[in-house]
Amino acid sequence: MNEVTSTPPEGLPGSRPFSAKGKRLGVFVLAYNAEKFISDTLRRIPKEIWDEVEVVYVVDDTSVDETTRVVLDFPEHRDKLRVFRNRVNRRYGGNQKFGYQYALDLGLDAVVMLHGDGQYAPEMLPEMFRPIVEQDADVVNGSRMICGKDALAGGMPYYKFVANIFLTRVENALSGLRMSEFHSGYRGYSTRFLKRIPLWEDSDEWHFDSHILFQAKQAGAKIVEIPIPTHYGDEVCHVNGIAYGLNCLRSVSMFALHRMGLICLRRYDLRPERLEENRRFAEPYSDHSVIVRHLLQKPIEGRTVLDVGFGCAAVAAKLREAGAVLDGIDRNPQAVSEYGGLYRRAHLADANDLDAIGLEGKYDIILLSDLLRYLVDPADFLSRLKKRLVKGGLLVVSAPNVANIHVRMRLLRGNFDMHHRGILDEKALHFFTLSSLRRLLRRTGWLVEGRDVTGVPIVATVPLLQSRLLRPLSWFGRIITRLFPGPFAYHVIFYCSNPNESDLL
Repeated sequence: MNEVTSTPPEGLPGSRPFSAKGKRLGVFVLAYNAEKFISDTLRRIPKEIWDEVEVVYVVDDTSVDETTRVVLDFPEHRDKLRVFRNRVNRRYGGNQKFGYQYALDLGLDAVVMLHGDGQYAPEMLPEMFRPIVEQDADVVNGSRMICGKDALAGGMPYYKFVANIFLTRVENALSGLRMSEFHSGYRGYSTRFLKRIPLWEDSDEWHFDSHILFQAKQAGAKIVEIPIPTHYGDEVCHVNGIAYGLNCLRSVSMFALHRMGLICLRRYDLRPERLEENRRFAEPYSDHSVIVRHLLQKPIEGRTVLDVGFGCAAVAAKLREAGAVLDGIDRNPQAVSEYGGLYRRAHLADANDLDAIGLEGKYDIILLSDLLRYLVDPADFLSRLKKRLVKGGLLVVSAPNVANIHVRMRLLRGNFDMHHRGILDEKALHFFTLSSLRRLLRRTGWLVEGRDVTGVPIVATVPLLQSRLLRPLSWFGRIITRLFPGPFAYHVIFYCSNPNESDLL
């Protein structure tokens, strides 16, 4: 669930001491033609921040003045101050990508971006870091508009004030967020969040800040806004306001279409797990739907099921409703915490080390739903799993088909880009086709007794296709997939038994 909260205006600098509480923090100073302001900006960083952070690094985006030299000559805090100068102008968004990647490279826990011209108060850095350190926030937005009158008092031109309010209201309405301001350049991020998002897919231009907020919405991140003072002085604004506004409107419109399922944009190709798994049952011929229908063809009440890598336990929930007795294994603490109640025993463990988990007895059904591609050695795992299945038991294995027509067409164009989900999940260690998965099962001693395939889950990703009038498209896709499974199958499902059954455990 996405969460946006605002701290009260009394959360001002100096209100209480700041401590990093063991977290590794960094301040990223974005600079362009900031020769006149950069020294003052660095001096205004509170002493407690210099004491607590690991590094303050300035990234000069090919300034035509002496910004880099001024930073190199800065006499204080030489042990923590670093400076970089881009060889080419990366633009506002591109410079941020470099800065955040550097934070990831250093292994920091959080980073706050500060503008080198001092437009955003360095004195607020403790309050920018505090929600990440104390509240486990993912994104912190320094907002000038929580107290709108203060923005005008701080010198914000009236036309910018009105435009800010208008754009923010439109972006809130179309994105589902509840921000007081989208257009502040004072941002803090946990690196845990930065690792989750496809950062390099975002724009290199000024609306990069909007893209990353939409990604936070899509990822279910915790966003905290804090009030910051507004200052408009002698600094030069490099933003083309009209172009920026149009880009923001275009970006939020594209994000809204992506959320509706009418288009798919790689930069927003991430969702909270629960939402993703629930949507897979919206497709009547998804792998989960097909597996559940197959297993429920016979009475399942009282039968024991081992669900390995259960994730959001979507299949398990249906089987439990039918009376099955389930044990589960998953290495994700959140999955075990949220869905462990569905199981008789939910083991927080790595399936790669199956023999050390402490399973008791054998099972009538073993589910490996989209698991094998994440294992270090799938063949060894399948061999050791046989002793966990009763005589006459059923092993259900599903995996995405990497030979799907979509992947084939991308390969023809020279693309093999990994994603946060789907066939080309970036966490996958192995990829399977229909034939290669069948061969793997056979050479590890399993007898394949049945097979099914599913098509591309377009009904789940395009909600309009869930209407009854358009349901025949699902049937047509099902027929095409079964006639030509090699290029059109999205998932392949094998139903297996152990031909060399033994009572020995």
